[in-house]
Amino acid sequence: MLLHVGIYLVLGVALGYVGGLLGIGGGLIAIPMLGLFFGYSEQAAQGTALVMIVPNVLLGLWHYIRKVGLDLRLAITLAVTAVPFTFVAARIATTLPSKPLRIAFGVFILAIAAQMAYRALAHKKREGKPRVLPWPFAAIVGAIGGSLSGIFSVGGAVFAVPVMSTFFGLSQVAAQGMGLALVAPGTVVSIATFAAAHDVDWITGIALAIGGVYSVPQGVNLAKRLPERGLRLIFAAFMLASALGLFFRA
Repeated sequence: MLLHVGIYLVLGVALGYVGGLLGIGGGLIAIPMLGLFFGYSEQAAQGTALVMIVPNVLLGLWHYIRKVGLDLRLAITLAVTAVPFTFVAARIATTLPSKPLRIAFGVFILAIAAQMAYRALAHKKREGKPRVLPWPFAAIVGAIGGSLSGIFSVGGAVFAVPVMSTFFGLSQVAAQGMGLALVAPGTVVSIATFAAAHDVDWITGIALAIGGVYSVPQGVNLAKRLPERGLRLIFAAFMLASALGLFFRA
């Protein structure tokens, strides 16, 4: 037991660093890893990862606000509109078969990875200023992102990052902070829903969370220093690896 807890603590440190770097709370990597290497069902992997995701997301958001500076009007709009959709979608997710849910999650993050890689590689060829949507449109992003968070636990943050950078004119690092703002309140709703369905391994989740809290600030600091194009490519690479892991497990 102690050995297992130690392994999860070390894994939590690595996932927290990645979560701070990419603005996804580490859950994007934790969910396929728990399923692929530790035999968790998709629902149990998502519910257990949420125990780590909640403190990582809150801590990461705080550091993004302090070090990057976020538009609070956009952030609050995303957070408020996401909550009810997260609750409904999480209730649905706990009733779905594990294998189709895992495949759907893999397809989803693979599509986001492809879009992000394209934007990174085509970055220098684009001319002119991007078209920026007015802030009320963030409510639509919050609703869709909240639904994806309920179904996939970290789907909202993964969805919000490219949308906020593409349609709201935010830098990659600021968009990652907005992704955390969207999922922050919804993660609490989701973990309560998965726990009620007995899809949470608390010992594993708490060990991951303790390790993650230690390393999230270092990941945020690195994200702030990396060039825009490099950060997008890293984001896409991690999502591609996660998608392949999910398909392999399924």
